[in-house]
Amino acid sequence: MVEFDKSRSIVIVGFMGTGKSTVSRLLSERLGWDRIDTDDEVVRRAGKSIPQLFEDNGEEVFRDMETAVIQDVLSGSPKVIATGGGAVLREVNRHVMLQQGWVVSLTADRECLISRVTSASAAGTRPLLAGDAEARVHALLESRRNAYDFAHLTIDTTNRTPLEVTQYLLHTLKDF
Repeated sequence: MVEFDKSRSIVIVGFMGTGKSTVSRLLSERLGWDRIDTDDEVVRRAGKSIPQLFEDNGEEVFRDMETAVIQDVLSGSPKVIATGGGAVLREVNRHVMLQQGWVVSLTADRECLISRVTSASAAGTRPLLAGDAEARVHALLESRRNAYDFAHLTIDTTNRTPLEVTQYLLHTLKDF
Protein backbone atom coordinates (compact mmCIF):
# COMPACT_ATOMS: atom_id res chain seq x y z
CA MET A 1 0.00 0.00 0.00
CA VAL A 2 1.28 3.43 -0.94
CA GLU A 3 0.98 6.08 1.74
CA PHE A 4 -1.48 8.88 1.01
CA ASP A 5 0.32 12.13 0.21
CA LYS A 6 -1.95 15.13 0.78
CA SER A 7 -0.04 17.11 -1.84
CA ARG A 8 -1.27 14.75 -4.58
CA SER A 9 -4.67 14.69 -6.23
CA ILE A 10 -7.11 11.87 -5.50
CA VAL A 11 -8.04 10.14 -8.75
CA ILE A 12 -11.21 8.06 -8.73
CA VAL A 13 -11.41 5.32 -11.36
CA GLY A 14 -13.86 2.51 -12.00
CA PHE A 15 -16.38 1.05 -14.39
CA MET A 16 -19.37 3.18 -15.36
CA GLY A 17 -22.01 3.18 -12.65
CA THR A 18 -19.68 2.60 -9.70
CA GLY A 19 -20.33 6.08 -8.30
CA LYS A 20 -17.23 7.99 -9.38
CA SER A 21 -18.98 11.29 -10.12
CA THR A 22 -21.09 11.34 -6.96
CA VAL A 23 -18.34 10.15 -4.62
CA SER A 24 -15.88 12.65 -6.10
CA ARG A 25 -18.37 15.47 -5.53
CA LEU A 26 -18.96 14.47 -1.90
CA LEU A 27 -15.24 13.93 -1.26
CA SER A 28 -14.24 17.30 -2.70
CA GLU A 29 -16.85 19.05 -0.56
CA ARG A 30 -15.54 17.40 2.60
CA LEU A 31 -11.87 18.00 1.79
CA GLY A 32 -12.47 21.53 0.51
CA TRP A 33 -10.66 20.64 -2.70
CA ASP A 34 -11.60 21.47 -6.27
CA ARG A 35 -13.27 18.67 -8.21
CA ILE A 36 -12.89 17.83 -11.88
CA ASP A 37 -14.84 15.20 -13.78
CA THR A 38 -12.76 14.35 -16.84
CA ASP A 39 -15.87 13.52 -18.89
CA ASP A 40 -17.30 16.97 -18.11
CA GLU A 41 -14.00 18.59 -19.08
CA VAL A 42 -13.89 16.68 -22.39
CA VAL A 43 -17.45 17.90 -23.10
CA ARG A 44 -16.43 21.47 -22.29
CA ARG A 45 -13.38 21.34 -24.55
CA ALA A 46 -15.15 19.54 -27.41
CA GLY A 47 -18.23 21.74 -27.26
CA LYS A 48 -20.44 18.69 -27.64
CA SER A 49 -21.80 15.81 -25.57
CA ILE A 50 -19.91 12.54 -25.28
CA PRO A 51 -22.52 10.64 -27.35
CA GLN A 52 -22.23 13.33 -30.04
CA LEU A 53 -18.42 13.24 -29.87
CA PHE A 54 -18.49 9.44 -30.33
CA GLU A 55 -20.90 9.77 -33.24
CA ASP A 56 -19.08 12.61 -35.00
CA ASN A 57 -15.45 11.73 -34.28
CA GLY A 58 -15.28 8.17 -32.92
CA GLU A 59 -14.03 6.67 -29.68
CA GLU A 60 -10.34 7.17 -30.51
CA VAL A 61 -10.72 10.97 -30.73
CA PHE A 62 -12.63 10.91 -27.43
CA ARG A 63 -9.83 8.85 -25.81
CA ASP A 64 -7.19 11.26 -27.14
CA MET A 65 -9.06 14.20 -25.62
CA GLU A 66 -9.51 12.26 -22.37
CA THR A 67 -5.76 11.61 -22.17
CA ALA A 68 -4.99 15.30 -22.69
CA VAL A 69 -7.50 16.26 -19.98
CA ILE A 70 -6.07 13.76 -17.49
CA GLN A 71 -2.54 15.05 -18.04
CA ASP A 72 -3.69 18.67 -17.69
CA VAL A 73 -5.82 18.26 -14.56
CA LEU A 74 -3.20 16.28 -12.66
CA SER A 75 -0.86 19.26 -12.70
CA GLY A 76 -1.19 21.97 -10.10
CA SER A 77 -2.78 21.91 -6.68
CA PRO A 78 -4.39 18.76 -5.26
CA LYS A 79 -7.94 18.12 -6.36
CA VAL A 80 -10.43 15.29 -6.57
CA ILE A 81 -10.63 13.88 -10.08
CA ALA A 82 -13.34 11.54 -11.37
CA THR A 83 -12.32 9.80 -14.58
CA GLY A 84 -14.42 8.18 -17.26
CA GLY A 85 -14.74 4.42 -16.94
CA GLY A 86 -12.43 3.74 -19.88
CA ALA A 87 -9.69 6.18 -18.93
CA VAL A 88 -7.63 3.33 -17.48
CA LEU A 89 -7.45 1.54 -20.83
CA ARG A 90 -4.42 3.56 -21.89
CA GLU A 91 -1.10 2.85 -20.20
CA VAL A 92 -0.14 6.53 -20.43
CA ASN A 93 -3.20 7.44 -18.35
CA ARG A 94 -2.52 4.81 -15.69
CA HIS A 95 1.11 5.92 -15.51
CA VAL A 96 0.34 9.62 -15.00
CA MET A 97 -2.41 8.81 -12.48
CA LEU A 98 0.02 6.76 -10.39
CA GLN A 99 2.86 9.26 -10.74
CA GLN A 100 0.85 12.35 -9.87
CA GLY A 101 -2.17 11.10 -7.95
CA TRP A 102 -3.48 8.75 -5.30
CA VAL A 103 -5.73 6.33 -7.19
CA VAL A 104 -8.97 4.92 -5.77
CA SER A 105 -10.86 2.28 -7.73
CA LEU A 106 -14.60 1.93 -7.16
CA THR A 107 -16.14 -1.45 -7.99
CA ALA A 108 -19.58 -3.05 -7.84
CA ASP A 109 -21.02 -6.41 -8.81
CA ARG A 110 -22.47 -7.00 -12.29
CA GLU A 111 -26.12 -6.92 -11.30
CA CYS A 112 -25.69 -3.68 -9.42
CA LEU A 113 -23.85 -2.06 -12.34
CA ILE A 114 -26.47 -3.18 -14.85
CA SER A 115 -29.20 -1.74 -12.66
CA ARG A 116 -27.36 1.56 -12.25
CA VAL A 117 -26.34 2.11 -15.87
CA THR A 118 -29.65 1.09 -17.41
CA SER A 119 -31.70 3.37 -15.18
CA ALA A 120 -33.89 5.98 -16.84
CA SER A 121 -31.53 8.77 -15.83
CA ALA A 122 -28.60 7.10 -17.59
CA ALA A 123 -30.48 6.38 -20.81
CA GLY A 124 -28.85 7.96 -23.83
CA THR A 125 -25.76 9.21 -22.00
CA ARG A 126 -23.55 6.15 -22.37
CA PRO A 127 -22.56 5.55 -26.00
CA LEU A 128 -20.69 2.34 -25.20
CA LEU A 129 -24.00 0.79 -24.07
CA ALA A 130 -25.87 1.33 -27.34
CA GLY A 131 -28.06 -1.66 -28.17
CA ASP A 132 -28.42 -4.41 -25.57
CA ALA A 133 -27.08 -2.59 -22.49
CA GLU A 134 -26.95 -5.70 -20.31
CA ALA A 135 -24.92 -7.63 -22.89
CA ARG A 136 -22.64 -4.63 -23.40
CA VAL A 137 -22.02 -4.31 -19.64
CA HIS A 138 -21.09 -8.00 -19.48
CA ALA A 139 -18.75 -7.66 -22.48
CA LEU A 140 -17.11 -4.47 -21.21
CA LEU A 141 -16.66 -5.87 -17.71
CA GLU A 142 -15.01 -8.94 -19.17
CA SER A 143 -12.69 -6.90 -21.38
CA ARG A 144 -11.76 -4.60 -18.47
CA ARG A 145 -11.57 -7.32 -15.83
CA ASN A 146 -8.14 -6.31 -14.50
CA ALA A 147 -7.99 -2.75 -15.82
CA TYR A 148 -8.57 -1.11 -12.44
CA ASP A 149 -6.19 -3.32 -10.42
CA PHE A 150 -3.40 -0.73 -10.48
CA ALA A 151 -5.17 1.53 -7.94
CA HIS A 152 -3.74 2.23 -4.51
CA LEU A 153 -7.12 1.46 -2.91
CA THR A 154 -10.21 -0.44 -4.08
CA ILE A 155 -13.68 0.08 -2.60
CA ASP A 156 -16.71 -2.08 -3.43
CA THR A 157 -19.75 0.20 -3.75
CA THR A 158 -22.32 -2.59 -4.30
CA ASN A 159 -24.08 -2.30 -0.95
CA ARG A 160 -22.95 1.20 -0.01
CA THR A 161 -24.47 4.59 -0.68
CA PRO A 162 -22.19 7.28 -2.15
CA LEU A 163 -22.10 8.92 1.28
CA GLU A 164 -21.01 5.65 2.92
CA VAL A 165 -18.28 5.21 0.29
CA THR A 166 -17.10 8.78 0.88
CA GLN A 167 -17.05 8.33 4.66
CA TYR A 168 -15.12 5.06 4.29
CA LEU A 169 -12.63 6.74 1.98
CA LEU A 170 -12.16 9.70 4.35
CA HIS A 171 -11.65 7.29 7.27
CA THR A 172 -9.09 5.34 5.24
CA LEU A 173 -7.24 8.52 4.25
CA LYS A 174 -7.14 9.63 7.89
CA ASP A 175 -5.32 6.39 8.78
CA PHE A 176 -2.43 7.33 6.49
